[in-house]
Amino acid sequence: MEPEPGRDTHGIVDPAALLTHVRFRRYPPAAPLRPYVETYWLIDWDLPAPYASHIVPHPAVNLTFQWDQDDGPPYGELTGVSTPGLYTRKLTGRGQVCGVKFHPGAFRPFAPGVPVSHWTGRALSYDAVLPATDPAAVVTPADDHDRTAALDAYLLPLLPAAPDPHTEQARRLVARIRTERTVRRVTDLARDEAMSVRALQRLFAGHVGVSPKWCILRYRVHEALEAAAGCTAVDWAGLAADLGYADQAHLVRDVTATIGVSPAAYAGESG
Repeated sequence: MEPEPGRDTHGIVDPAALLTHVRFRRYPPAAPLRPYVETYWLIDWDLPAPYASHIVPHPAVNLTFQWDQDDGPPYGELTGVSTPGLYTRKLTGRGQVCGVKFHPGAFRPFAPGVPVSHWTGRALSYDAVLPATDPAAVVTPADDHDRTAALDAYLLPLLPAAPDPHTEQARRLVARIRTERTVRRVTDLARDEAMSVRALQRLFAGHVGVSPKWCILRYRVHEALEAAAGCTAVDWAGLAADLGYADQAHLVRDVTATIGVSPAAYAGESG
């Protein structure tokens, strides 16, 4: 199995630094899982000193199986959408992670009795939500194909018997927010979808875990960070207008609140 082409670094703060500290790969899941799982992601590291990775979260649930080789046996964790601010993970010694990133809006069928907002801001043992398995069988094989096959074998029996139209709708709407810059206001999105704002908010609470407004703002921050990392001479006023901000000050405020430094400062650090 070949890794997926390219590296999606959206949301990674200083991706160049991360990739000098870890070996990162992405793989597609088995075909029946693809309506629900966006990607498998694998990370291995062997560090002489601790390193902290920082992520601007997507509105997605992640399932991870991790082995910190110097600290104990492998374990599994379910992580809801991280709010507010950055998700930070400290890596030490040697280890590896096998992760499952669910499509935003598509985790609910794996835990159908609970709204996805219940997991927001939480990281807990995976078997508090999903059936138990042997984390070592997933994360310890040396071969990437064996690791991804183990993830497939674990998740395939958990697939729902039939598609849920609400899951499909939630996934489609988050994808609209992510890809269409014209989606700037919750009221406009609700009107386009012939929904009330309240119905839209209920859908997102149940199937995405965060509000549609949170998704709109977060994806715009992702785009701003991509622009900042790409060059050191960004037209911030023009970018703010392109992203639907009333003015540059609003963009600066959102980025600074999320990552702790201004967009210009981040561009300087990443250039």
